[in-house]
Amino acid sequence: MSKRQPKWAAWGDQQSAQQHYLIEPRYLAGGGDLRHVTEYLRASGWTDNTPRSSAALVFDSPDKTVRVAYQPPGGWQVHGAAHGHQAAWQVTLSPQTPVEIVAGLTDPLAKDRSAHAPNVWGPLVMNEWVTNAGQDFTAVSPNRDAFVQYVGVGADQHWWMGARNEHGAVWNLQATPTTPFHLLQGLTEALASPEPVMRPRGHVPPSNRIRVTSVSVLPEQLRAWQQARITAARTATWARNSVRVARPRAKTRHHAHQ
Repeated sequence: MSKRQPKWAAWGDQQSAQQHYLIEPRYLAGGGDLRHVTEYLRASGWTDNTPRSSAALVFDSPDKTVRVAYQPPGGWQVHGAAHGHQAAWQVTLSPQTPVEIVAGLTDPLAKDRSAHAPNVWGPLVMNEWVTNAGQDFTAVSPNRDAFVQYVGVGADQHWWMGARNEHGAVWNLQATPTTPFHLLQGLTEALASPEPVMRPRGHVPPSNRIRVTSVSVLPEQLRAWQQARITAARTATWARNSVRVARPRAKTRHHAHQ
């Protein structure tokens, strides 16, 4: 199958129910399928610039100002170019960052920004994370297995997020202080969400810090859930582009010669 073609159709070819597992907390669920991120971007009009014969993934925004890349074994890198009043920014995420949390960052890149002022800490406080406004502002999950920190002292200012289980660090994320706040809020919303995430058989992390619920899923159900996400992206992109096309241009005033 060409990498330029939609890839959702390759999932779940067998017709019998397949064993999957709902895992919580989601930040300890393991990496997941990269297509959760990339197919949403593709459906939102992003360009797949992945080099041929490469294990890497590279997607560029329609205006060419943002690049989302995955390079094994290094993980995710998201770069934003400077434009207008926005300085250049960068976020790096290790490979075991759950794709649902990565999507908390990348999905908003494909959407119009909300008119409401972003609040990075709001989703954490709402979900009872413990905050500490010491030298560095920190929020820790109720079970103390995940954290968000802003290191704001000295020249090395940055955002730092991550999770760990009984075996040690599972994943981490670092973002420049210039990263747009609405993207950081998307990350904290995805990180703190109490909703479990689903993983197939063989992809459940070996940890006693997670809660696992076994579910049987028909391939057609899995395809329907995946297609609903793609359809939402296409619909939003179509609506956004339609508004831009329909928006009238400012009329040029012609001044009479005196």
